[in-house]
Amino acid sequence: QVQLVESGGGLVQPGGSLRLSCSASGFTFSSYAAAWYRQAPGKQREFVARIATGGHTYYANSVKGRFTISRDNAKNTVFLQMNSLKLEDTAVYFCNLAQGLREFWGQGTQVTVSV
Repeated sequence: QVQLVESGGGLVQPGGSLRLSCSASGFTFSSYAAAWYRQAPGKQREFVARIATGGHTYYANSVKGRFTISRDNAKNTVFLQMNSLKLEDTAVYFCNLAQGLREFWGQGTQVTVSV
């Protein structure tokens, strides 16, 4: 049974940091590209960052230089280190694992940046 469990969200002040984790089970994690998306209230889900199976990373311009995506294949986990958080980073963050047309989504974790 495929499971993606996100954790690490919470409330943080502007300029603060959070580290999101997404633990996967039920499939061969290392064979899947991993990504983070987010969805703010009233907005469409948007791409945040992606890490390929070989380790190459890609970022949305809005988070480049502030967020870092990484993966630990031994622990079947993908991470998103978020630094210098801004009010506009407030959203529900979802992890995504994809291999061709097959993809899995986590349930989401809330990140709120507020003074």
